[in-house]
Amino acid sequence: MKEIRVLVVDDQAVVREGLVSMLSYQSDIKIIGQASDGREAITVANKEKPDVILLDLAMPRMDGLDSIVALRDVAPAAKILILTGYADPEQVFKAIKSGAIGFMLKDTTWEQLLQAIRDVAKGQSYIDSSIAIKLIQEFNPSPAATPVDHNSLLTEREQEVLKLLAKGKSNLEISEALFVHERTIAKYVSSILGKLQVENRTQAALFAIREGMDKEDNESPAPKP
Repeated sequence: MKEIRVLVVDDQAVVREGLVSMLSYQSDIKIIGQASDGREAITVANKEKPDVILLDLAMPRMDGLDSIVALRDVAPAAKILILTGYADPEQVFKAIKSGAIGFMLKDTTWEQLLQAIRDVAKGQSYIDSSIAIKLIQEFNPSPAATPVDHNSLLTEREQEVLKLLAKGKSNLEISEALFVHERTIAKYVSSILGKLQVENRTQAALFAIREGMDKEDNESPAPKP
């Protein structure tokens, strides 16, 4: 099993060191560094190239939100998972737009945190359920809003892929559900991101929530030739 190389970033030493200590006991996780603010995180990420960056938002000198873009520049392959004490929808949107693919609260369970780290390491989005509720409420269009016609924007197959993507499914899991090759799913995902003009899977998943696609019939389709 490939080790997940993790960088832990939090200004609170007790929290940071506690995370480092607990994560170190996992056989599939390797702590490659820790930092107390965004500037230190950028330096460590540039040197160590982590797979996952566990990032707090509220920190001195440079906070998590301001450091996301720079972290992506120095470690483009790293997946950023926000772990913070609050969940203001606007901050969540900004973090995701900047490039984070996961967002969790610090009151999460240990099992949920481990699952989130493993999911984002595979490129899957992970949003804490309590945050997801706030996002859904925030995304509910007003009566005067003009909904996006995803039926004309995306092909039928792309809509099927997006619905599964919104559930946090990996490309492999989507390929198994739709009976097509994983490389084909990767092409569909790339096409979806381009058509929706979003940067990553998490943003695409939030689009699906906003448009109510998560409430549509998601029965597994029959194999297509």
